[in-house]
Amino acid sequence: MQLVDLRSDTVTRPTPAMRTAMAEADVGDDVFGEDPTVNRLEAMAAERFGHEAALLVSSGTQGNLLALLTHCGRGDEYICGQQAHNYRTEGGGAAVLGGIQPQPIKVEADGTLELAQVEADIKPHDFHYARTRLLSLENTISGKVLPLDYMRAARDLCDRHGLALHLDGARVCNAAVALGVEPAEIASLFDSVSICLSKGLGCPAGTLLVGSRDFVAEARRWRKVVGGGMRQVGFIAAAGIHALDHHIDRMETDHANARRLADGLARIEGIDVDHNSVQTNMVFVNVAPDQVEDFAAQCERHRVLVRTRNPNRLVTHLDIDADGIDHAIEVMSSYFDA
Repeated sequence: MQLVDLRSDTVTRPTPAMRTAMAEADVGDDVFGEDPTVNRLEAMAAERFGHEAALLVSSGTQGNLLALLTHCGRGDEYICGQQAHNYRTEGGGAAVLGGIQPQPIKVEADGTLELAQVEADIKPHDFHYARTRLLSLENTISGKVLPLDYMRAARDLCDRHGLALHLDGARVCNAAVALGVEPAEIASLFDSVSICLSKGLGCPAGTLLVGSRDFVAEARRWRKVVGGGMRQVGFIAAAGIHALDHHIDRMETDHANARRLADGLARIEGIDVDHNSVQTNMVFVNVAPDQVEDFAAQCERHRVLVRTRNPNRLVTHLDIDADGIDHAIEVMSSYFDA
């Protein structure tokens, strides 16, 4: 049985076709703007996501950081969710490197931020306060999809208050597939979007940051400031081109496998499955606290990898097929049958 790694969709390996595209890539010095494959990817991404320009950066963390540094200055603030990736798990980069204050608020059960609360937390035009410059949303968040009407309402709120609107769209392609729309229909509602290539799209590295030409020009400067300039990076760009051409529509398979996994685990006494939250490629489960470590160890012995935590996030991706899902269900069931 092949390894079934459910820890994250970041663990994927390039497919044979992607490896071929990478090996055959035409490359140049991207800092000089001379890598033809990077230039092609950035032009493709701008069109595919409904913006004027795009920038290839090293990671989702860097993409979000560049967006915050570009939209906000020292002493400014951005509003985001308490569970937002760019608030909780990106090293506090905006505060450390940009002097930018986060204003986190509660994330609702469906992944949204209550827009009335967002509006209430916009600071008055008074020198006692940080200047609110930006609202940052995340889609998907914990596998949940923000509705189009909600994102349009967030856009209207930002327009009324003169705020920029950023999307941490690490998994925005999963959201688009779940909603049955083109990615541009989501991305075009935002002033900037970061799109991770190394999650559900299956690339070995890289994130795209899209926005207006002026925004991307400024973000490119900040990329240099934080040491993100890369040279012959067309090899990574070629993987991104292949992924945008071939790996978006297939995400429905990952979503179907997540539902298959949730259905199977729901039948196991000893595992609590948050079945209603399965909208894309994530399933959240709990086992008894005193079983967490032993459960993960048992899974690993049978070539199924899960994290050692509650709730445990199980993530499907292009390296896992239906047979792998069935094997994982069998292994987890056997733990409680023993």
